[in-house]
Amino acid sequence: MHFSPKSYTLRRGIAACAPRLALLPMALLAACASNVPLNMPPASAPVAAPSAPMAAPAPVPTREQQTLRDIITRQDRLYRIAAPLLVKNAELCKGNARNLLGFTAKNKYSYSDELADAASQLYGMDDRLQVMGVLSSSGASRAGIRNGDRLQAVEGTPVPPGPDAERRAATMLAPFVMKGGSVKLTMNRNGAAVPVTVPFTRACAYSIELGNADNVNAYNDGRRVLITRGMMDFASNDNELAYVLAKEMAHNSLNHARVLKNTAAAGTVIDNLIRVHPDMTGMAGTSGIRPMPQAYDAAADTLSLYMVARAGYDIDGEPRFWERLAAQYPPSMLNAYTALHPATSYRLSVMDKIIADIKSKQSRQQALLP
Repeated sequence: MHFSPKSYTLRRGIAACAPRLALLPMALLAACASNVPLNMPPASAPVAAPSAPMAAPAPVPTREQQTLRDIITRQDRLYRIAAPLLVKNAELCKGNARNLLGFTAKNKYSYSDELADAASQLYGMDDRLQVMGVLSSSGASRAGIRNGDRLQAVEGTPVPPGPDAERRAATMLAPFVMKGGSVKLTMNRNGAAVPVTVPFTRACAYSIELGNADNVNAYNDGRRVLITRGMMDFASNDNELAYVLAKEMAHNSLNHARVLKNTAAAGTVIDNLIRVHPDMTGMAGTSGIRPMPQAYDAAADTLSLYMVARAGYDIDGEPRFWERLAAQYPPSMLNAYTALHPATSYRLSVMDKIIADIKSKQSRQQALLP
């Protein structure tokens, strides 16, 4: 099952809650001066229609609600853009492809104490696992699983609620995932039990994480891909965000973090940035991550361009995106992407050649394999 780690928070910290602003509706009364008695308007004068009562103002969201809504909105966008990259490229992810159910489920305990109340208030979350995202084109999507469904049972065995629900559900599902095929689930939808049979989806088994920081960067540690909030804001459209996701997926597929001994350093950075309030004191430099040699970067560019094309995204704009990124955030900015990927000119020359190769294969209807 595609249970993502506690992407929105890893450590439970207590923050002061922003007070909810109480706004009291007021009735506004107006009187018009006239020589005519108020109870006898002249026949020719229009009679004013009674004023509609003022609607009560919408409640002002708390700081925690605004934070959680922003995090989940961004994470949903990452999942949506990553979905075809994950599902269409199992063949290219090599040893990193797995059987997935294709949905993410969480409960209120999946969030830090700071955001748990907001999760309940905004999304109706309690101690049961609730579907928060369905991977497009996955078995879960085809089986009709929806956001808001609660996972009630696996092959007839109830799924326990509570703080450990994600881990226990994953343990229950593991034997079925290993065998492949499908699994019978019972979902609770609006209080009614809904049985569904979910076929497993072979996909790249990378967790897609949001980094709660404004530095324009992306990271991989061999099993996870993290895109910072700053990088999401820099990417001007879904295609550009797909370029970054695919590039980090390609590094994972080529085991670059392990080969360069970056796994521990990158993992530490990812663990920090998925917190609601990361510690940015150690993010001024490259955080101990070794910059990518140009040959490794070019290999990842080659693989990622094929991933982007196979997922149906437009590859034509990719060289210009990386060129614009390097111009705006040069290697001298040590907490930005180009500091970890400095060989921009070499990468661009490789991309131009690979794009031509991909288009040639597409025109001849050949398999898109590097």
